[in-house]
Amino acid sequence: MIIGPASPRDAGEILTVQHAAYVTEAQLYDDPHIVPLNDTLDDVRAAIVAGQALVARDGSRVVGAVRGVVDGDVCTVARLVVAPDMRGRGIGSALLAAVEAREAGRVERFVLFTGHRSAGNLRLYRGAGYVDTHVVAVTDTLSLVHLEKTPVRG
Repeated sequence: MIIGPASPRDAGEILTVQHAAYVTEAQLYDDPHIVPLNDTLDDVRAAIVAGQALVARDGSRVVGAVRGVVDGDVCTVARLVVAPDMRGRGIGSALLAAVEAREAGRVERFVLFTGHRSAGNLRLYRGAGYVDTHVVAVTDTLSLVHLEKTPVRG
């Protein structure tokens, strides 16, 4: 597996992986309208052109992606996705580490959020050193757990 910057030609594959990955989240919360399922090809292309997206490839296939959006001294980690048939192989951890490595010298902290029922996501983020900061109730069935991490300086 190779992780590197996404190119505009990856947009369709990234969107396909993103939709496949977020279907399980939508089922978990019984909500087919979660925001990542409404992203368009243009949304993905814009993230790529802005230099925010990394992809994981298995051969020529895109098997995962992540975005790192820098604003001032904060990097928001978003849309961390792995193709459902490739889960459990460390791809999510590798993508998270890659976006952190890419931005570590530029930011003071990393922030992200995930749904309160997303046990696997929470385990991944907490295992990578993220700590809970607060929880925001979005609907009766969804609360977002916000986490952050301060990069280790060498």
